[in-house]
Amino acid sequence: MSEQDVPEPPEPGVPEEPHADDGLDLARALTRAVAGSTPRRRAQARGRSRPGLAGRVSGAHPDDRDPQTLDTTLARLVDDHGWALDLRMRGVFARWPELVGAEVAAHCTPETFTDGKLLVRTDSTAWATQLTLLAPTVVRRLNEELGPGTVIAMDVAGPHLPSWKKGRRSTRDGRGPRDTYG
Repeated sequence: MSEQDVPEPPEPGVPEEPHADDGLDLARALTRAVAGSTPRRRAQARGRSRPGLAGRVSGAHPDDRDPQTLDTTLARLVDDHGWALDLRMRGVFARWPELVGAEVAAHCTPETFTDGKLLVRTDSTAWATQLTLLAPTVVRRLNEELGPGTVIAMDVAGPHLPSWKKGRRSTRDGRGPRDTYG
């Protein structure tokens, strides 16, 4: 008896044929039981095929064994490690003058980006005030570049000033020189 002689198993929901005394129903049941017990069928049931044969394709079609381009490999590496947003932010840091304009970029630089907040350092308190007023426009422009909702807020920090906490001329609870360095 060949495989062509064995009828297909009944589909679910379709009533089975009545029992016949010729033993054909018993042969069908045995064929169905044996067909599910071969090593290959058991491996497919577990979700795996035989090692060494998985992914093997014969023919001229591309597969994973072909040499990959550097672009594809780097894209897969970036996706696997979740570096996409970090790389885009570094691109923003590199193109800062293009995004905010040459005059503004001459007086401020982005320092860090964490949890949707961009910290920008200015070279004077006057530019810190100016950039605070421009913050909604800059955030909108950055979100156009990076995707909506990427930059939530922009914190503006003034220049790094000398500390008046130590030295011969320091006073306790003194307010310092205020805005004389900007």
